[in-house]
Amino acid sequence: MSLLAVGTVAFDDIETPYGRAERVIGGAATYITLAASYFTDDLKIVSVIGDDFPQTELDYMQSRGIDLSGLQVKNGGKSFFWAGRYHKNMNDRDTLDTQLNVLTTFDPVLPESYKNTEYLMLGNLTPAVQMRVLEQLPVRPKLVALDTMNFWMNVALEELLEVLKKIDILTINDEEARQLSGEHSLVKAARKIFEMGPKYLVIKKGEHGALLFSGDDVFFAPALPLAEVVDPTGAGDTFAGGFIGYLASTGDLSFDNMKRAVIYGSAMASFCVEKFSIERLKGLSKEDINKRVAQFARLVNFDYEIEL
Repeated sequence: MSLLAVGTVAFDDIETPYGRAERVIGGAATYITLAASYFTDDLKIVSVIGDDFPQTELDYMQSRGIDLSGLQVKNGGKSFFWAGRYHKNMNDRDTLDTQLNVLTTFDPVLPESYKNTEYLMLGNLTPAVQMRVLEQLPVRPKLVALDTMNFWMNVALEELLEVLKKIDILTINDEEARQLSGEHSLVKAARKIFEMGPKYLVIKKGEHGALLFSGDDVFFAPALPLAEVVDPTGAGDTFAGGFIGYLASTGDLSFDNMKRAVIYGSAMASFCVEKFSIERLKGLSKEDINKRVAQFARLVNFDYEIEL
């Protein structure tokens, strides 16, 4: 089924305890679509880049079945750029530089062929851009998911709350869930967030896994213990791409299938962190992904007997 991803396509400078990668490919929409491309081949992207973005990378995205008709290229413009340094624990990071460049005047325009998409992933962008995309869809998609961050909660909360009324799934991290809801308990936070509009909430906890909430139902997926985490950049977006890509491939929106989608999303994120940038997401096989999912299954599989 068709999947549309909205977000950034960008350059990153990344420094971690394992080294540094300069001017590598990044951006939420990049990670989302590459991860989703392993599950569905009807993929579309809405974003903006400058003419400094490498054609070889665009060719690779197209080779993965990603339709770039909605990717605006601004002649003479520079692509969005972010630079960051990760601390030793790989959870905390410092932003060293952010250059919005072509994003400053970005107005997302959906080609006609995009307007009947069945699944929509609104990646982390200003809520005004996310709403602009929703307003261009004549028919509501089967599923609308949204990712956001504390920055938009600080500077554009009212606009964000309006967008939340129109979505099905919100994906944020634990601190963002607490900030948005005003509740420290994640269970109470989920209840407050459901009142804002979403029917499902995915709380990403990095190396501590992910939580899926729906009404009173809760599912927890652990993170896979890895020998090395080289670069966490894009892991959350890769998770989102694997998650919604799996749902789009199955067409099943039951809670049980969403639990499976969380595992597939977690599996894709576990690949992402093993190398800098998008390099580990290139050239994966179905066997690679199935083996990784099986590792997750073994983490939580056990026999038990209830003693009365």
